[in-house]
Amino acid sequence: MNTDAKKTTLRMIPYGIYILTADDGAGNVAGATVNWVTQTSFNPPLIAVGVKADSGAYATVKSTKKFVLNILGKDGKGPAFTFFKPAKLEDGKLSGQAIHAAGNGAPILDSAIAAVECTVVQIVEQGDHHIVVAEVTEAHLHQAPTGRADAAILEMKDLGDNVYYGG
Repeated sequence: MNTDAKKTTLRMIPYGIYILTADDGAGNVAGATVNWVTQTSFNPPLIAVGVKADSGAYATVKSTKKFVLNILGKDGKGPAFTFFKPAKLEDGKLSGQAIHAAGNGAPILDSAIAAVECTVVQIVEQGDHHIVVAEVTEAHLHQAPTGRADAAILEMKDLGDNVYYGG
C-alpha cells in the first residue's frame, strides 16, 4: 500500500472534536480529546467512540463502564488542545476547565455546548484505539445551535492547517 496515499486519503474523513471524561469515584478522573465518534443506532441511542488503548481515559472507561462525551462548539479550541495531554483534577477543575458532575458521576465541561452521558455496552479491542460502543442515557444541551446542529461543533479542520489525526 502506498503509505502517503493511505494517510492523505484517510485524513479526508471529516471529524468532530470532543472531550471524553470519566471518573472512577476513587480519585481517578480522566479526560481526553477524541475525534473518532459516530452514532450507530437510533433505538436504543448508541454511539461508538475510538479511544486510545493505552490512555488513562480508556482504562477508566473500561473499569467504570460509563463516561460523558462533551461536545465542543466552534470556540472550543482551548479545551481541545488541553485534553491532548493526560487530564489533572486540581482545585475542582479538570485540567483548568470548570466542570460539574453528570448523573453518572463523570465530569461535564461547563464550556461544552452539549454533552451526553453514556453507559458502555461493548468494547471492541482491536488496534491501537479500541472501539467503545455505548448507550446514550442522558443528553444535556447547554447552548442551542442556530441553524444546522452539526455546523455548531468544533471540527478537526478548525484546529489549523497542520493539525491532523489519523491516516
